Amino acid sequence: MNTSLAVRPEAVHSELPDSRATVNDMPGHHLLVVDDEDNLRSMLAAALQHHGFDVSEAANGREALEVIPARRPDLILLDVMMPELDGFEVCRRLRADGDRTPVLFLTARDATEDKVRGLTLGGDDYLEKPFSLDELVARTEAVLRRTSADKSLDRIHQCADLRMDEDAHRVSRGGVDVALSPTEYNLLRYLLVNQGRVLSKAQILDHVWKYDFGGDGGVVETYIGYLRRKLDDTEPKLIHTIRGVGYTLRDH
Repeated sequence: MNTSLAVRPEAVHSELPDSRATVNDMPGHHLLVVDDEDNLRSMLAAALQHHGFDVSEAANGREALEVIPARRPDLILLDVMMPELDGFEVCRRLRADGDRTPVLFLTARDATEDKVRGLTLGGDDYLEKPFSLDELVARTEAVLRRTSADKSLDRIHQCADLRMDEDAHRVSRGGVDVALSPTEYNLLRYLLVNQGRVLSKAQILDHVWKYDFGGDGGVVETYIGYLRRKLDDTEPKLIHTIRGVGYTLRDH
């Protein structure tokens, strides 16, 4: 990426004193800046930190997908034009996995079709380069205001009497806690956030075991069996096999 397409380096400090607005009224927001250009990424992170944000960095799309579950950012500032795994693909994978973390795309691509694609994939805003730090901060705050109110609802998933609370890392069926292994938990979460949809073994492998897993569909069958023994020994049955297609979770 060409750093000159973003913000002028001298603007990072010159714009800071006059740009602090509502963020200090909403403390504790954690941002993740994802960009393969080291200098630009560090510059943006420093500027946002100066405005009161807690900021983490990721140097590429794969690193972003690895750190997002652990760091749980409130907003991802995501460069589009990255090698190997671009910003659009990162956003697509997040949304397919049920992750609704807000995404603000940063890119020099200003064609209408690119904007439409980014927003259709689940992006929350799209900022073209070059941009000013004032505009970046204003858009960041606007996205956070729109998404903060219902964020807590995204952390609780329920189907019939099956409930998952991600903040407490707790799963229960009929009010009784159920202990799951990390892989069982991740598989159940993927089924819950996509309840009613039929998921193929390939989709489940991609999103539970991630893109670098070299196994086959047999491991999916095995773990579906584990979940059924722990969660589905009562009525109504929630985990359904759609023969020749895949699996779905629903209460009917």
